[in-house]
Amino acid sequence: MAKSALDKDLKKVVRIEHATQDLTRSLTTPGLLILFLMGTVVVASLSVAQGPLSYLVVIAALIAAYMALSIGANDVANNMGPAVGSRALTMGSALAIAAVCEASGALIAGGDVVKTISRDLLRPDINLPPIHFVLVMSAALLAAAVWTHLATFLGAPISTTHSVVGGVMGAAVAAAGIKMVVWPVIGAIAASWVISPVMGGLIAAALLGFIKWAVLFREDKISAARRWVPAIIALMTGIFTMYLVEKGLSRVWSPPLALIIGSGLVAFLAAFAATRPWVNARSHTMENRRKDVSALFTLPLICSAALLSFAHGANDVANAVGPLAAIVSTAAGESSTAGDVELPFWVLLIGAVGIAIGLALFGPKLIRRVGEQITKMDAIRAFCVALSAAITVLVASALGMPVSSTHIAIGAIFGVGYLREFLTNKGVPNPAVRPRSLFLEPSKLNKTPEQAIANYRKRERRKLVRRQHVVGIAAAWVISVPATAMLAGLFYALMATFAG
Repeated sequence: MAKSALDKDLKKVVRIEHATQDLTRSLTTPGLLILFLMGTVVVASLSVAQGPLSYLVVIAALIAAYMALSIGANDVANNMGPAVGSRALTMGSALAIAAVCEASGALIAGGDVVKTISRDLLRPDINLPPIHFVLVMSAALLAAAVWTHLATFLGAPISTTHSVVGGVMGAAVAAAGIKMVVWPVIGAIAASWVISPVMGGLIAAALLGFIKWAVLFREDKISAARRWVPAIIALMTGIFTMYLVEKGLSRVWSPPLALIIGSGLVAFLAAFAATRPWVNARSHTMENRRKDVSALFTLPLICSAALLSFAHGANDVANAVGPLAAIVSTAAGESSTAGDVELPFWVLLIGAVGIAIGLALFGPKLIRRVGEQITKMDAIRAFCVALSAAITVLVASALGMPVSSTHIAIGAIFGVGYLREFLTNKGVPNPAVRPRSLFLEPSKLNKTPEQAIANYRKRERRKLVRRQHVVGIAAAWVISVPATAMLAGLFYALMATFAG
């Protein structure tokens, strides 16, 4: 009796502890958000020179903070999702690594200047009055943030760059008509809806196919791993070195092509020399199984995910604070449509901190969707997705093609999933078709024709990619630009009304 009473009391204590943890967690999220937004207001108020547009700059800083939170919640999932889905990283480790690398990329390589999105999308010969330009950028940021927030809530990974593009387009049209927009740029962005996922999927599938053919399908997997894994990891090191030099540091340094290629080659050779003895040492304790060979890719996968996050922070922080930098420049009496604008440190800091907080508070939902709910991941498949993202961006940059890192990553996940499905179902017939051999030679199977057909139809094809996500994600991509354009037009009209 005493023991039973003690057990009940202990259960009550455990329930109270869990309730306390849930309450603490529920209070932490709004508390941290309020603290971040209040800090944004204080920093903006202290950093902006007093003038007729200074209050609009503070409001725009708040909107940019909201956009940074939304980017952290949505965009970063593409880098960390496969690593979490493959169990190479726990959710907590992925959030910590991504937050540090995203913020580091933004602060270290975010750059002193940004090419404002208005420079590419808006005609410089049509000058908007300063207050209207500020309202256009503010409406564009708010529309992009709201749409990204909605997409995250619905579990759809989207391109935040395209969201900002749609926002600028819609607000500019509302302010000055369709003549204000450079429409060929919009056409190139629409083309990337197809180019990005197709390139990412094909390259990821090709990488996975090569690893399967060269290592996993071999009878002696350990010997094959010793031969090929060092070269594959060295390839990753070389590619990511070029990726970081070309993209991750592009806002602070523009090296020549020969230096980019040379740095990649040196990194490849150094990584090959270092990786070969590491693989040989680990392979001595391995069993001749796929699972053991796959473990060799865990550390390279974690490194690649961290590097992708660094490059993402360096590049995509501009989606959150690029329009804010243009607003700050305009409020100071400078032109923001003719060229580059200065990126003050306080503006960059808002973007970096906002992305990290958004990731920590709201990132897990989309990380699980990307890493676990589209197709099953392991270390090798996730490694191919990460490496494909870097290769695709480099190839597209060399060819001058517009691509989206989000679309590339999702396309790569679908690519490895469909390749697995193809290889798994290879030789499995379509159950809706009855081959003539079943009727011509049923005696060879020692079965009647009816039995042969019944057994034939039992061999169903396996579906290793969730089809419903294909349709949902593709739909979110296609409507991102028009949706944010309509929202931005509405927000601009409301802002213009209140601004007088």
